[in-house]
Amino acid sequence: MNSNILERKIAEYKDGDGRAFDYIYESTNRTVYFCALYIVRDRAYAEDIVQETYMRALSAIDSYVPGTNFAAWLARIARNLALNHVKKRQREESADFTDERDIRRYGAKETELPYIFDVAAKVLAEDEYRILMLCQVSGYKRREVAQMLGMPVGTVTWKNNTALKKLRQALKEGGHEH
Repeated sequence: MNSNILERKIAEYKDGDGRAFDYIYESTNRTVYFCALYIVRDRAYAEDIVQETYMRALSAIDSYVPGTNFAAWLARIARNLALNHVKKRQREESADFTDERDIRRYGAKETELPYIFDVAAKVLAEDEYRILMLCQVSGYKRREVAQMLGMPVGTVTWKNNTALKKLRQALKEGGHEH
């Protein structure tokens, strides 16, 4: 992700060029998605939160300060929406009612990718999870992740490696390493 191009596209969008949104979305959607997924732990809800994040962000685009970290600004919006969603859902659920979405939310088999996401979300700190998802799942380069999150590349590399070790250890201890 080139932050100079992103900043230019944000300015173009602010000036009324709706076509600039495509670049903005493609450059930032994975960060927003994994931020939401970490909190809500449900792919469908995370996708809903991504949509709502962009709707809110674009309606408040004038409050974004150019030159600051746009991806972090979006992630903060997504995080707040996800936390609100979790709080609302906790209030709505009763102790003896199981939502059908909860049953199919994660694969029960250890070999299914959602299971690994679930284990990662349980054993990793939020920043480790976000870095792992961006580097390993989304395919961003560590320097791109560093730029997105406003961290040094060395910190991203260290946290990515630490997260991988923690995840391997958790899978091994759970008897799930193949």
